[in-house]
Amino acid sequence: MTNVQAQKQTQTQIQARTQAQTQAQIQAAQTEPPAAGASLWDRRFTLYFTARAVSLVGDAMMPVAAALAVGPLYGISGVGLVLGTWTGTFVLLVLFGGVFADRVGARRMMVGADLVRVLTQGVLAAAFFAGTPPFWLLVTMAAVAGAAVAMFQPGVNGMVPLVAREPQRANATLKVADALAQLLGPALAGLLIVLTGAGTVYAINAGTFVLSALCLGLIRFSPAAASAQAPAGAGSAAAKLVSLRRDLRQGWREFRSRTWMWAVILIWVAYGVLLFGPLVPLSSAVIGARLGPNAYGLAVSFLGVGTVLGGLLAMRLRPVRPLAAGALAMVLFAVLPLCVALGAGLPVLLAGHVLGGGAWAFWSVMWATSVQTHTPPEVLNRVTAYELAGSVSGIALGQILAGPATELASPRTLLLVSAGTCLAGCVALLSIPAIRTLRRVTGADSAEAAPAAH
Repeated sequence: MTNVQAQKQTQTQIQARTQAQTQAQIQAAQTEPPAAGASLWDRRFTLYFTARAVSLVGDAMMPVAAALAVGPLYGISGVGLVLGTWTGTFVLLVLFGGVFADRVGARRMMVGADLVRVLTQGVLAAAFFAGTPPFWLLVTMAAVAGAAVAMFQPGVNGMVPLVAREPQRANATLKVADALAQLLGPALAGLLIVLTGAGTVYAINAGTFVLSALCLGLIRFSPAAASAQAPAGAGSAAAKLVSLRRDLRQGWREFRSRTWMWAVILIWVAYGVLLFGPLVPLSSAVIGARLGPNAYGLAVSFLGVGTVLGGLLAMRLRPVRPLAAGALAMVLFAVLPLCVALGAGLPVLLAGHVLGGGAWAFWSVMWATSVQTHTPPEVLNRVTAYELAGSVSGIALGQILAGPATELASPRTLLLVSAGTCLAGCVALLSIPAIRTLRRVTGADSAEAAPAAH
């Protein structure tokens, strides 16, 4: 009995220490005086913004690079397996990435993940420059890179309060950078592959992670925040393991207690397998064969244009039932696979990608806002990890199965199935009362509304 009590006391101390560290980081970062004449663009935020902006451009280049570089060598199955390996590894490890970020420090994890991706992308660049990289190397590097992203991503949002006095403005600025990266990165990747080959794209991608790691490493916190960055580290290995399991179980309980949340994720798993997962391998093959590889990069860039427009619209509209409004918007996403499947001309194809990007962005804002405002802050990161792992798992499976599915039906037929799945999913979203009737909450109402949002 004494050992049990001691173990529980140790767990409580670790949890309290971790919460105190997080609070100290945020308070220290937000109370430190900003640079003269600049409330947002001080040295810390400028370095963080630069790190995120360059790595976002590199990330946006990669799906197109993989589709256009791997596709001609190993076909649709090769593209799907490489992308699916990356996504699957991310899904398997992202829950632990959040825990490690709390224990080791978000910035340390992010810098380490960047350096790992410098290695993976550098190896692939050298392999493409040397000739035809073996398939096992492509899959292995995809797995390692996916693991690195799983360690990187949980710290992204947590860093914002540490580097910006105005987190809302900072988040909006970073979202603009993300949208612009989605607009420019794919077109740049398609153009570089046509002009110089895949090796150049992977080399540039490795360079973006070098710059990101450098900028993150140069960020300096106040003394209080710097000391708070030290790992919690106390307690036996057994106590840490018990604490890890307890945190994961609590996150799962909070996730499954919200019907609207797990119901959306179930639909998103189906979307991942039949819509989002196969979309890149199939559409890149169809568009590339008909209009050339540069046309696919251009189409994905127009998807980025739609994302910007959808995000701007979501800033202005505040529907009372956000998920219902988002589901209605997602009906337009079906236009994207439909216009590819029907062999639409380039202008119609680009317009379809704009509509798809706008629909996706509007839904994403409605979903993210609902999760954030209907979930207690103390469990938000763990709940987010579960919903992210669930939704992305279907995408990994869909990417892997895209190639084998072409043995049963043509890519265009499969894209018609994707369009039908999109419409069926929207009907399902609107037919589930917990999703359809979920209401918007704001500010002080969020914590109070969370228990009633199940």
